[in-house]
Amino acid sequence: MNDTMLLNVTGKAALADGIYQFEFRSPDGKPLPSFTAGAHVLIQTPSGIGRRYSLCNAPSERDRYIVAVKLDPNSRGGSLSMINDAKVGMRMKVSVPENYFALTDEASDYLLIAGGIGITPMRAMMAELDARGARYRLVYCTRSPQTTAFLGEFSSLPSCRVQVHHDYGNPEQSLDFAKLLATREGNTHLYCCGPRPLMQAVRDGASGWPSSAVHFEDFGTSGSTGDASSGFTITLQRSGIRVQVAPGQSILAALRESGIETPSSCEAGTCGACRTTLCSGEADHRDFVLDDDEHDSAIMICVSRAKSDELVLDL
Repeated sequence: MNDTMLLNVTGKAALADGIYQFEFRSPDGKPLPSFTAGAHVLIQTPSGIGRRYSLCNAPSERDRYIVAVKLDPNSRGGSLSMINDAKVGMRMKVSVPENYFALTDEASDYLLIAGGIGITPMRAMMAELDARGARYRLVYCTRSPQTTAFLGEFSSLPSCRVQVHHDYGNPEQSLDFAKLLATREGNTHLYCCGPRPLMQAVRDGASGWPSSAVHFEDFGTSGSTGDASSGFTITLQRSGIRVQVAPGQSILAALRESGIETPSSCEAGTCGACRTTLCSGEADHRDFVLDDDEHDSAIMICVSRAKSDELVLDL
């Protein structure tokens, strides 16, 4: 982990079923590096696995970082280690914040849509927008009150500012995003964070919005590329190295296994951090970032795969 700090775990609290909040502070009490809403940090969990988590406290708070972690039933050790092994008093490696999901200054209004643990960056965004005196509305979708982080906090806010929607696991009770997003008021910008089905519904609902006004982030809650049934080859143009990508494996993971590190963040095809130039080959694009006219020249290697037997990347 580059640009890391050793920070003390100074708080740990249950927020909802399977969701815990962690607070980190500097051991010497000095201010932490500043961040803006939408930023995340890379935390080395007690198991040694690094995981990225959105900061969910107000950016004006320079004395602490707060993250919320949801236990993933398919965890490979990241969230499981955080929730079971991270304790108050421990010292953990935390990176300097990065932001691929920053708020624009140019919107007349902001519509924030969160699903499940996707509420974390939105909470920081609300604090930043309050500080700006900007107009915004939050739509927060969860399965039930028991699984809703910060429910008490949001329930106390006016309904014109916050809408909390529970579907109780019934798809027929899902929010109608087509209706919600049918009309765009003024220069509203939309920010969405949550699982892939929710993001897809939001993307479909906002199909009439300018792409520059719709922003996505989900930090891995969308699942994996496990439905991919065939492997393919990646050739790195600069070095000539060839890497085999196995069925169900992401390009990013295959490169890592070969000792090749490339930038990444959300690892769910929503932030754009792993954007890589595509030199040749036909990609199977599965991201939420690239426009159609970019599909022949770029690829998001965290989620996208290949339709051809080989892709040549500018790496």
